[in-house]
Amino acid sequence: MDALEMTLLFDYYGEILTERQKLCFDMRYNQDLSLGEIAEELGISRQGVHDNLNRTEAQLRNMEAKTGCVSRDLACRKAAKQIREMAQKLAAHPDDTVSELAGQILQAVHGLEE
Repeated sequence: MDALEMTLLFDYYGEILTERQKLCFDMRYNQDLSLGEIAEELGISRQGVHDNLNRTEAQLRNMEAKTGCVSRDLACRKAAKQIREMAQKLAAHPDDTVSELAGQILQAVHGLEE
């Protein structure tokens, strides 16, 4: 899993982590520190940081496997984008009824994206 996916998982499930896990995760993924730098900052071994991050990542993946929240959210965003693109094409239709309905669809999609 890449850093972006890990960050998404953290955004959804970060509250289940311990403060130490949150701190290590933040230093690694948000501050882009190396394992050695994190170890030095926290006063623990590099292996301790590595183990902490592995446990953290496993917990986040496990929550996603159980709930699927991130997958569903990404699928909804993709569908909303497709709906918006199609409605934008319909908004230019010469029939007023069609273009009005397209405008309503665009408003609904905007509401979903907020």
